[in-house]
Amino acid sequence: MNSVINLSTLRKLVQLSAFIFLVYGSSVVGFYAADKLSNAFPVLACAYDAETADYCALIPLQHQMDHRVAPVLAAGGAVITAIMPTLITLLTFMLFFVFLNKAFCGWICPLGFFQELVNMVGQKLGLQRDTSLSDRTVDRIRPWKWLLLVLLVFTFPLLTGFGITGHELGSPFCSICPSRILTTLATGNTSQLVVDTTNDGYMIISLIATFLFGLMIALALTVRQPFCRICPMLAMHAVFRKIGFVRLVKNSKPRCDKCGLCAKACPMDIREIHTEMDKKDVLFADCTLCGRCVEFCPDKDVLQMKYTALPIFRADPDYFKARKKAQDRWEKSTFRRWFGKSES
Repeated sequence: MNSVINLSTLRKLVQLSAFIFLVYGSSVVGFYAADKLSNAFPVLACAYDAETADYCALIPLQHQMDHRVAPVLAAGGAVITAIMPTLITLLTFMLFFVFLNKAFCGWICPLGFFQELVNMVGQKLGLQRDTSLSDRTVDRIRPWKWLLLVLLVFTFPLLTGFGITGHELGSPFCSICPSRILTTLATGNTSQLVVDTTNDGYMIISLIATFLFGLMIALALTVRQPFCRICPMLAMHAVFRKIGFVRLVKNSKPRCDKCGLCAKACPMDIREIHTEMDKKDVLFADCTLCGRCVEFCPDKDVLQMKYTALPIFRADPDYFKARKKAQDRWEKSTFRRWFGKSES
C-alpha cells in the first residue's frame, strides 16, 4: 500500500468534493433541483445556504410538523392527510440512504468534514488530546442524539403548530445547527452569525446557536467529531441502518484477539467493535462507516465493509502495517516540528 494513498486519503478527497458540491453546487444542479427535488438529503446540507445543491431532510420535517401536521390535526382533518408530506420526505430520505447507508455521515456530510479538518489543525498545533473519550463519557453522550431528534425535529415544531409554543420553536434544530452558520459563512454570508433581538425567544436561540458553533470548534481541536456524537441526523441514520446496502461486518473467530486497535481508531469511540464477539453485524448506531476500524484491524478479514454481500474493503495485515506507519508519521509531525526544521 502506498503510504499516502489509503482509504482515509480517499475519504478526505470524497469529503472535499462533497463539501464543494453541497455548499456551492446549486450552480451545477440548478435552483429548482436544490429547492424542490432533493430536499430530503441524509446529511446536514443547509437550506439557509443560498448556493447549496441539496437540502437536509431535517428542515422539511420540522416545517411539516409546524405548518402541516399540527394545523390539519387541530382542524380535525384525517391523520393520513396530515402526515402524507412527512411520509414522502421519509421515503425520499430512505431512497438516498439505502445506497450509502451511514456512510453519508462519514463520507458526505460537510459539517463532519469540517470537524475533521479542525481536529487535524489541533493535532498539528501539538495540542494535548485524548485519542478516545472515557466509556462513561461516551455512554452519557449517546442518548443526546435521540433527545435532539425527538424534541427539536418533531416535538417542539409540533407544539408550535398547535400554538402551544412560540414561532421561534417552529424549526428549533435548524436554528441552532452549526451547519447553518458554517455553510453560510463559507459562501460569504454572515447573516446567520448574529444575535436575533426580535424577542427573548429568538435572542436566546441565536445565542445558543453561536455558542454551540464556537464550542464545536473549540472541542474539535482536541476531541474527535464532537457535534457528530449528538447530531439528530446520526439518530435518523440509526433508525434506518438495517436497510442500507453498505454494511460493516465482523468475523471474530478464530482470529480476533480483542487487541482494541479498531475501537481506538474509531472517531466515535465505539468500543463495542472490539468487545462484541458474537454479532456479525457491527454497524452500531453511532457508526459513520468511515472505515478506520477496518484499516487498523491487524487480523485478516476480521472486519469488512460490504456492499450488500460483496466485500469492498477488508482488514489485511500488510495494509495495517503500512497504514500504521503512515499514521505514526502523521501524528509525530506538527507545525512546531515543521517550522523547527525550516529554521534549522
